[in-house]
Amino acid sequence: MKRILLIEDERNLARFIELELRHESFAIVTAFDGDYGLELALREDWDVILLDLMLPGLNGMEVCRRIRAVKATPIMMLTARDSITDRVLGLDSGADDYLPKPFAIEELLARIRVVFRRQEKKIEEKRSILSFHELCVDLDTREVRKGDVTIELTKREFSLLVAFMENTNRVLARETLLDKVWGFEAAVDTNVVDVYVRYLRNKIDSPGETSYIQTQRGIGYVMRK
Repeated sequence: MKRILLIEDERNLARFIELELRHESFAIVTAFDGDYGLELALREDWDVILLDLMLPGLNGMEVCRRIRAVKATPIMMLTARDSITDRVLGLDSGADDYLPKPFAIEELLARIRVVFRRQEKKIEEKRSILSFHELCVDLDTREVRKGDVTIELTKREFSLLVAFMENTNRVLARETLLDKVWGFEAAVDTNVVDVYVRYLRNKIDSPGETSYIQTQRGIGYVMRK
């Protein structure tokens, strides 16, 4: 369930927004002043923060700046101040969106959905790219780069590299790598892992530098940061 923090001092409006968001199956918590709103924003994790500009205590701009200094939580400003200058100040202070009052609840819900879609897209993009020092692997295009240089890998070599990069700092036994790359029922000996690690090292390592893939004698291999 998505968690939303509403920081709004107009209690009737806050109550209305609460009811509508709960009807849409969101979990919502409300703060009625800037100081308590900032405390909740920093103390807990939220999927989006709805922030009024004019608040008792800390104003919305200051609350936004302080949140943004330490967190990337999406922030949507809700305010009666609708001048271009106010919008620019709000966005420059770190807000992701700016919705002037009065607004239709349907528009608020639509904008919240847009924020969530952006977040989901960022998560998906992050998942599709693996990086380790100068190595970068795009899981969608299956492209491997070291700095500006593209490295051509076979299907097995690519799967082996992904296994290491998805498990950095974790020692992987040869049996584990055999399962991840060749499949649990593959009729191959664990020595084939050593052969393919050598192939991979020859392609991704640079002469005279420490190998990306380190050997753990008697156990297996590890990519250690």
